Amino acid sequence: MKVGVLDILSTPARSWSDAAYGLVMTKQYASLTPQAISVWCRRRGHRTHYAVYYGVGDPRRLLPADLDVVFLATYTQASALAYALAKLWRRDGTRTVIGGPHAKSFPADCARFVDVVVLDCDEVLIEEIVQGRFPRGSVVTTRRPPSAIPAIAERWPELAVSAFAGGHPYFSTTVPFLASTGCPYACDFCIDARTPYRALDLEQLAADLRWLSERFPGVMFGFHDPNFAVRFDDVMDVLESLPAGRRLPYIVESSLSILRGPRVARLKTSNCATMAPGVESWSDYGHKSGVGHTVGAAKVNRLVDQFTTLRHYVPYLQANFLFGVDSDRGDEPVELTREFMSRTPFV
Repeated sequence: MKVGVLDILSTPARSWSDAAYGLVMTKQYASLTPQAISVWCRRRGHRTHYAVYYGVGDPRRLLPADLDVVFLATYTQASALAYALAKLWRRDGTRTVIGGPHAKSFPADCARFVDVVVLDCDEVLIEEIVQGRFPRGSVVTTRRPPSAIPAIAERWPELAVSAFAGGHPYFSTTVPFLASTGCPYACDFCIDARTPYRALDLEQLAADLRWLSERFPGVMFGFHDPNFAVRFDDVMDVLESLPAGRRLPYIVESSLSILRGPRVARLKTSNCATMAPGVESWSDYGHKSGVGHTVGAAKVNRLVDQFTTLRHYVPYLQANFLFGVDSDRGDEPVELTREFMSRTPFV
């Protein structure tokens, strides 16, 4: 079969600055699962074509015109583009499949435009989709979450297209990694809360790090885990298994509740370059930020202290917020965020 995989990272650029940003930065947001799907199809002997769309040019021209099956991955803001592309491919007789965060959030809506909607997948389910085992309008998921993802060496054709330029890294190149899938928390705002937490093979993580550090010293990599390092010390052991001079800079999102005591120092030792914890809300989700039932101004004080500590170990810090949750009242969420920002200008 002739299979296409298109990771839609952006809507079409509206200016030269948008196009430049898409080429340099948005291109680095490529997801790991579309790359895994491309590898799985190639393993099965299919002629596989993978591409990322970062807002520049005609997305259809990134893939051959005579595909048997096309997999589309998208987030919600770009879903209308994905629907339009699916309509054009279906008109040409191509079976259309959609996955990613939009599909997991709005599967019934996706089914109006696309032949098959995928929530979670593994190699076996992808092959069943390619072989046409599911009728039009199906919403499918796997009961066997993958225990491993394709190694970096096997994903190299996909990485060369997405993260690299002509097979060479540049200043923003970021290679996607996974140490786990799912999440141990049950936050009602997150699609990953419905997927049980599962740690992936740490031996493969170590092998991937060695492969990357030997071929591209100093290149950045990023963990795409919904919640990084629930098995914090085990993952740190792997990162620190490389000699100090060969440890690659990396990016993570994490719960603040995990970043306590001597663990924070290990971020510096392992060469963490960017940490993006979720503060979420000043009135809720205290279990993730490690403040228990503390809310409001008291929560601001505690998190200012914690980010000030993190500053000494991680060069770049980002804080993620939610607005409009049920517990928000009046102007307080904005006022508290302004207070946090004024006291942590380094975030």
